Amino acid sequence: MASDARFGTIVRVAFFVATALVGLTLIPAILAASFGAVIASTVGILGAAVLANWLTMRVFDRRPLTDIGIQGGRSSLQNLVLGVLYSALAGALMLAAPLAAGSGHLEIRPHASFSWSAVGLYFLLLFCGAAGEEMMFRGYAFQLLVEKIGPFATVLPVAVIFGFAHLGNPHASALGVVNTIIWGILLGYAFLRSRDLWLPVGLHYGWNAILPLFGVNLSGLTIDVTRYIYRWDLSPLWSGGAYGPEGGLLTTLAVIALFYALTRAPVRPQYAAISQSLNDGLF
Repeated sequence: MASDARFGTIVRVAFFVATALVGLTLIPAILAASFGAVIASTVGILGAAVLANWLTMRVFDRRPLTDIGIQGGRSSLQNLVLGVLYSALAGALMLAAPLAAGSGHLEIRPHASFSWSAVGLYFLLLFCGAAGEEMMFRGYAFQLLVEKIGPFATVLPVAVIFGFAHLGNPHASALGVVNTIIWGILLGYAFLRSRDLWLPVGLHYGWNAILPLFGVNLSGLTIDVTRYIYRWDLSPLWSGGAYGPEGGLLTTLAVIALFYALTRAPVRPQYAAISQSLNDGLF
């Protein structure tokens, strides 16, 4: 019986990963033809994540997509807002401190333009990207493994995969990968604390949204959303260099502080309802 359950878990996770990889290959390619690379990459991640979660749950468990922890309701909205506020504040304080100390400077980009419609699209696309990555890395497969092999055996390996998935970003560095792994641990903990995917989505989105507003690179990507660019008087070890702050020790300290704050945050526990016996499905 135990071997059947183990086999069922392996099959489900493998099916999820295979579907996600197919989706990540096909959906952005289809979108790029009509909407361009930026929309294709962000919306494509969300599309692939929805496909992998929905199809795996439909085939094996006959459950609705919302059971991975994306239910509606007041408590879920509060978790989302809480995550956004905590991570955006952490990112803002991380970048404001060097400005106050004189080791960071905001400069106007030459020939920079600004429009509120571009800002709105920026926020929307970053939310799609953050939600897609969380559904991919903290969705069905993650939650199933948490139930079957335990949180400690799941959170760190998935966080390592999450970190190495960013190796292909421009100007990626070893410290940048380490920081992303730490972020992955934090986001995994956020799910365990809330049993609600909206909390890690909020944390992921708030951080991603605030950094480019200061004119810094986000995971190696330059996103021109304001007229400003952030200039550092700190070494790349602290500033992250061309990769952006996520490649420096400032982010290491910020994420550790955010982790501490999250342990004391007024999280509203929910119920991501994928956990049932594997015998309820096809195995």
